[in-house]
Amino acid sequence: MIKNISRAKRGGRRTACLLCLALFGVLLFAGEDAPLTLDSAVKLALTRNERSLATKENVAYAEAAVAAARAYFLPAVTAMGTYTRRPFEVRRTVSNSDIVVQRFNAMTGYLNLNMTLFDSTGIPELKAANSERQSAVVTAAESRRQLSFEVSQAFLSTLSTGHVLEASRHRLDYAKQNLAAAEARYHAGLASINDVTLAELEQATAELGMTQVEGQLQTSTLQLSYLLSVPVEAAKTLVAPEFLLEAAQAEAADAEKLVAEGLNRRLDLAALRWTAKAQHALASGPLLRWLPSLSLTSQYRYTNEAGLTGRTTNWNVGLSMSWSIFDGFLRNADYKSLKAEARLADLDVKSAARKVEIDVREALVSLASQRAALKQATVAHAVAKKNATETTELYRQGLATALQVSDANVSLFEAEVTLVSQRYGLGIAFLNLEAALGLDPFGKEPVH
Repeated sequence: MIKNISRAKRGGRRTACLLCLALFGVLLFAGEDAPLTLDSAVKLALTRNERSLATKENVAYAEAAVAAARAYFLPAVTAMGTYTRRPFEVRRTVSNSDIVVQRFNAMTGYLNLNMTLFDSTGIPELKAANSERQSAVVTAAESRRQLSFEVSQAFLSTLSTGHVLEASRHRLDYAKQNLAAAEARYHAGLASINDVTLAELEQATAELGMTQVEGQLQTSTLQLSYLLSVPVEAAKTLVAPEFLLEAAQAEAADAEKLVAEGLNRRLDLAALRWTAKAQHALASGPLLRWLPSLSLTSQYRYTNEAGLTGRTTNWNVGLSMSWSIFDGFLRNADYKSLKAEARLADLDVKSAARKVEIDVREALVSLASQRAALKQATVAHAVAKKNATETTELYRQGLATALQVSDANVSLFEAEVTLVSQRYGLGIAFLNLEAALGLDPFGKEPVH
């Protein structure tokens, strides 16, 4: 009876394990087939792309530099011990006392402490290291922000190419229908063989165009896969970011206000400001070298050879001052050199600030142009679609030529491609505006 219960328990455990594995497999395959959204794509890139991971190491390197600069102001404690084996022992009698002057086994230990009480040269280096760390943190956030925009643009480009492929399939379907209609009219004696030839040429051209677009879609998908650091199949469904396309059609705010926001928010400009602050801190270093430095030294000693003093321990404390009165004008030369580097850093900040204003204004102009182009492409697509439908019907009634049908289909295809390009071009223009304003692709301020 007990054996049967044990077997039943083991069988239940096996069944539960198999069910868990099956459920995990279903979830895994479901995750692979699940549509990919822009938000998911950006998160994948930020967690898997090597550029994003490298930003953490850059920040860690800057933090280590701060720790190294801070260590200059902290005490240094060292311990040292020696052991000596001698061939004989030396003893002396002093005042009826037997004193061991030299032992067979001699042991001595030292504990040393050195501390800089005042040295002005380390202050600028610590300030500069702190500023460089802040610059590294901001630069890391900016690098991740730029990566998210690259992913977003690649995502929209892949979506756009996918819609172009769909338009190519529509063109091929129209071409096949026209070829069937031309053959039927030819067999019925209502059209010449020239109509069939034109229809066949149009179908072959449509097939070639679709093949070329398929190659473009595969290339765009490979680029997206590289940015995400995960394989993405060309057939995988990408979800169009409607929020982005809708936001792109909204009217932008005042240009002056947006420029001010960009100047306050752009992380690349903030990183340059921190770098300039670090350079100014270093520039003050040579001037502080005119001041003297003061340091503290102390030592604690232990030995098992007390000697004539009869003491096994001893200690001492000392202060030392150093003052470089004349160094051949080296301080002056260093000051001029570092001050020039600080002024160069200020010029970089000024140039970057002017570039931010240009970026915002150019993005606004591009966005306005894309809005106008999208409106024109929408009207042109509606006209081309209506013309293609009417021309096809007229051809079936014998009131239009095969060449007119072919031209109408080509115009419809071109109108569909233009509409898709302008629609996603508007999304990319809006992304460029958000990038110029220092926002992420979702209109939020990046966290750093």
